[in-house]
Amino acid sequence: MTPVNPPPLDRTSPPQLTNAWRELAATLADGVRVRVLRAVYGDPRAAGELVPRLTDRQATGLDPLPTDPAELAPSLLRERRAQIRALPDSTRLLLLLAAADQYPVPTDAFLRAVMAARLDTRSLDAAETAGIAHAGAGGVVFRDAWTRIAAYETGSPADRRDVHRLLARVLGSAGETPWRSWHRGAGAPGPSGRLAAELGTAARKAATAGRLPLARALTERAAALCPEPSEQARLLTRAAGYAWRAGDGERARRLAAAGSEDALTGVLALRAGNAGEAFDALVSAVVRVGAAGPGAGGAGSFASGGAGIGAVEGGELAAGGAGSGLVPGEGGPGPGSPTTDGGAGSAAVSTEADPGAGPRPAGAVAGGGTPPGAAAPDLSASPVGEGEGRSRPTGVAADRASLSRVRTPPGPAAAPAGAAPVASAAVVAPAPAPAPAPSAALAAPPAPPSAVVAIPASVPSGAKATPSAPPAAVVSPASAPRAAVATPAPTPPVVAPVPTTSVTVAPRPPAPATHLLARATEAAIYTGDLRRLREAARVADRLGVVSPGTLGGLVAAFEGRYEDARELLEAAAGRCGPGGDPTVLIHAGIAALLLGDHTRAATATLRAAASARARGTPVPVPQAMEFRAYADFWTGRPRAGEAAAADALWQAHATGQDNGACHLQAALAMFSALTGDADLCHERAASARSYALARGLGLPAALAQWALAYLDLSSGRFAAAAARLRALAGFGPGHGHRAIRHLAAPHYVEAAVRTGDTRVARVAHADYHRWASAVRSPDDLALSARCRALLAPGGEAVDHYRVALDLHSHGTRDFERARTELLFGSTLRRLRSRTEARDRLHSALEAFDSFGAPHCAAQARSELRALGTPAGPTRTGPDTPTGRLTAQQLLVARMAAEGATNREIADRLALSPRTIDHHLRGVFSRLGIRSRIELVRLIAEVDESEGGTTG
Repeated sequence: MTPVNPPPLDRTSPPQLTNAWRELAATLADGVRVRVLRAVYGDPRAAGELVPRLTDRQATGLDPLPTDPAELAPSLLRERRAQIRALPDSTRLLLLLAAADQYPVPTDAFLRAVMAARLDTRSLDAAETAGIAHAGAGGVVFRDAWTRIAAYETGSPADRRDVHRLLARVLGSAGETPWRSWHRGAGAPGPSGRLAAELGTAARKAATAGRLPLARALTERAAALCPEPSEQARLLTRAAGYAWRAGDGERARRLAAAGSEDALTGVLALRAGNAGEAFDALVSAVVRVGAAGPGAGGAGSFASGGAGIGAVEGGELAAGGAGSGLVPGEGGPGPGSPTTDGGAGSAAVSTEADPGAGPRPAGAVAGGGTPPGAAAPDLSASPVGEGEGRSRPTGVAADRASLSRVRTPPGPAAAPAGAAPVASAAVVAPAPAPAPAPSAALAAPPAPPSAVVAIPASVPSGAKATPSAPPAAVVSPASAPRAAVATPAPTPPVVAPVPTTSVTVAPRPPAPATHLLARATEAAIYTGDLRRLREAARVADRLGVVSPGTLGGLVAAFEGRYEDARELLEAAAGRCGPGGDPTVLIHAGIAALLLGDHTRAATATLRAAASARARGTPVPVPQAMEFRAYADFWTGRPRAGEAAAADALWQAHATGQDNGACHLQAALAMFSALTGDADLCHERAASARSYALARGLGLPAALAQWALAYLDLSSGRFAAAAARLRALAGFGPGHGHRAIRHLAAPHYVEAAVRTGDTRVARVAHADYHRWASAVRSPDDLALSARCRALLAPGGEAVDHYRVALDLHSHGTRDFERARTELLFGSTLRRLRSRTEARDRLHSALEAFDSFGAPHCAAQARSELRALGTPAGPTRTGPDTPTGRLTAQQLLVARMAAEGATNREIADRLALSPRTIDHHLRGVFSRLGIRSRIELVRLIAEVDESEGGTTG
């Protein structure tokens, strides 16, 4: 039977859910609840029929949901089939033709087929009378999706084949080849190697054009028609890759299980399973592929598509994991991942290459691509270094020295004359000699990431070069025998001298093992287990596989080599131009976040989301928004950040990225901590930690812990905050994360000082200052100066605070600047500098009120009262009804005003009904209303007023 391809559920129109479904939904995990409604086209009756049939593992998200209609809602389908069978034969034939044209692949050929077969459309009157379907401008409009499915399935196999052949005949234009191939395959009576090959070729073209659902359906049908079992498994794995990139995570997981390939299984486990198991599967695939080489045995089948690497790497796989926090491996390409700006969705994949071959760069790296080894490492994950390296100035002198460097930040083009760039961050120069034979492609690894390539002084500013690497073996077109490989002359690669006038960039295809090593690196980062990173590095060295820049950079950062890491980050952050590959843009955003450039981080992540949508690959969208949430948090934009993160949370659940949804829940807990919503912060943090600990996700678990600590700190519970932050360092793999511990270091110093534990505070500050001095971020240097002020005695702290505020003026962390002013004002009050203390505290209070941070605002008011100065009335935001609400409250209020019940709102936002009740109580309290009727009227008045203003 032909598989189903359910369309995305319209998130702007929540279905009217039945009481039975509400009760059943409470038994499901948040992500499963969203995906159940998506699978059944938003039909609550079908959802109510499906949920009791789910296994415990399916209900918790451990196993994929069914995808066949007969498994989703068998009783509903039987009812619809009975209604169809009661119609005249001529009417049923037209409905069958219309359903075949729409389901599961829409081809818009119904009217042409009717004219070609000279069918009488008046027969549709009987269907309209029965309320089953009616004629529309473009064809037949069915009552609902299940009626359409039933109309297709009630046809006999012979009739279905006939209508598919008819539709194939009328799809005759050159641009309709994939759809014609689909109907030819659907009309086949049995296995056919020729048709399977035709469908495979059509799938590659559809994927190249960004039509991933179509590519998935074509490939899955090709597998059904393929007479060779091994080829069938390969096609199923490739179909799983297309399904994953298209956002159909449930189907992808089912197909991947059928294909049983370690590489793809590891990728899916990384996004929605146990990160430790993902690492093991991916490293196993690296060993198998790297040891065999691209042209031998099993590895050869992998390189030519056996692992589905082409289908997955062309978009999602290189686009990163479902939110692994501030780590370059997530949301960005592994070093060596293809990154080009051309094409839609899988621009780098040649339509003539073997279907599973890894994508190949189609353009210059300068246009947005990332050469192998150029991925930026995660330096925020650095532990306290063992050695301090060269001596540095300390105290206020160090602060002022840092400030002088920030005021004139060296850009990429401002490097000292003769400075040698890191090879892994440079563009690739062409090699004049041909590439070596495939058998030697992985035998001689190129220079390590730390290798230096000299550049003549006459090279234009910013031009860089690295040794070229041999291109991977190119597999012959599908029409040639599978074993045929174009073998270039075995001449070793040569580093070409760089011309004095221009630098030509030669694309360098990465090896499949490099892709897999990058994914294994991400899995290790997800767990927070540094031993896994070192294990992956040892595997790469032993096999001679090019080690991803992410892997090498992280290991170097953990060893305290911060200066090297800064150069790699700056190179990666510079690739944030518009219209680029989502992978490159997400990677640029992560690097910018680590460098403290939040404006560039926000720009890069927004561009990544827009580019992913344009290419038809929804999977990177929530990943990009995960990193945007960090920028919004640091810059004090809780309303915008919370709304964007809540929307990304739904998308992550809908596309099967539950690990990313967990990370977004932790980010939302941070926003709740900032806005002072203690109940919601605790609920979100508990949800994130429960999921994270069950799957070994140290990063979201640590972020949720930080959110609770931040809430304690802003509420004045310093001992509780210090205890929570101290626990981040003591957690084992899968529980804590060094990156979060490092980012939270300034807050830990503050909490530790307030509790009298200055020894630990000084140790935490020492490493943080080393990192701030290396990256030269004004905000990081400002926070380091603030830490030094907290640790300084009496009046000595004043100079440090002044330096910190001067540095903040060059940065973007407006919320942290307000906290610095609050701490400075408190110190000035104790030193009896009443006038300046009052000015500082008033400035901080105004900022906290504008950010919607009531707990911090309460601290500022308390300090002003201690000065005997009126603090003024409490501000709740702009003087408009909706301006008094938080972003989450406004979202809930609008949905309630549209008629959604609390349970429906909870289902839509993946929250509990108790949380929605809490939000609505807050809405009613802030707006001064008592009923939903008043809420509807108030929201309508606000919308009318805003519409009139804009008009």
